[in-house]
Amino acid sequence: MEQTLHQSVLLSQAVDALAIKPSGHYLDATFGRGGHSRLLLSQLNEAGQLAVVDCDPEAIAVAEQLQQQDSRLSIYADGFEQALTAMNEAGMQFDGILFDFGVSSPQIDQAERGFSFQKNGPLDMRMNNAAGMTAAEWVNTASADEMKKVFWRYAEEKNAGRIARKIVEVRETKPFVTTFDLADVVSEVNPPFYKIKKHPATRVFQAIRIFINDELGQVERVLPLAFDLLKQGGRLVVISFHSLEDRLVKRFIRTLSQPAKVDRRMPVVPNDEQQPVLKSLGKPIKAVDHDTNVRARSAIMRVAEKL
Repeated sequence: MEQTLHQSVLLSQAVDALAIKPSGHYLDATFGRGGHSRLLLSQLNEAGQLAVVDCDPEAIAVAEQLQQQDSRLSIYADGFEQALTAMNEAGMQFDGILFDFGVSSPQIDQAERGFSFQKNGPLDMRMNNAAGMTAAEWVNTASADEMKKVFWRYAEEKNAGRIARKIVEVRETKPFVTTFDLADVVSEVNPPFYKIKKHPATRVFQAIRIFINDELGQVERVLPLAFDLLKQGGRLVVISFHSLEDRLVKRFIRTLSQPAKVDRRMPVVPNDEQQPVLKSLGKPIKAVDHDTNVRARSAIMRVAEKL
């Protein structure tokens, strides 16, 4: 049921941007619930191949069901950074790579995953809920200064300091266990005149999720790995869900789309390494203009081609 309810953001736009070759080899590096993968497979012939990556055990279960129906699918149950590193070491190459960063709707909707401040459940927030520190463990042990920095850096929460100090005060008598425990405290700190259109806990939950899963660090490290995996002429399609992610993607594409800097005092010698190795294709596509999925309206997609 979950996979039928989940709406993949910019579904047709993302697959179209890959410029599918029917017999090509492609990588969906963030499988989720497989919306993009299913459409991609429908455009491949018998010789085409699709590799998918995800660290979420529930997403892998969905991928395994799809694999039983379609043998062209291969699954890598790991974080995308680890999986792409292994693929590079194995010398794999792809005609196109797709990233759909962020949390999927099924993860948000399941209270036990701890991503939502609107559903009461364990304060978890891990993409891979079988490994790593939970949000509860961090909130109950981090210093006020560390929390303040995380809330501001990853969400620009204006009341970061006050919220952090309140969390430390509350946990001295009662540790944070559930999502409502944290959401209630954040809502209490944000005064009525703090006019935002979102729930008062939105930014804090976003910041903790990004920090717990090292989302920005992974994005920064995985893009060069993806570039190395692309064949010449291969497409890189990246969907981001907040400005911090998109900024990293934009900078990566821009850097590789420009000639390498050289010392002007030295004689100019033709050198392939000085030439651009990536080409940005078109303007960024925003989901708000193309998608009916309300949760995905902040998404933005960038496309590049390896030269």
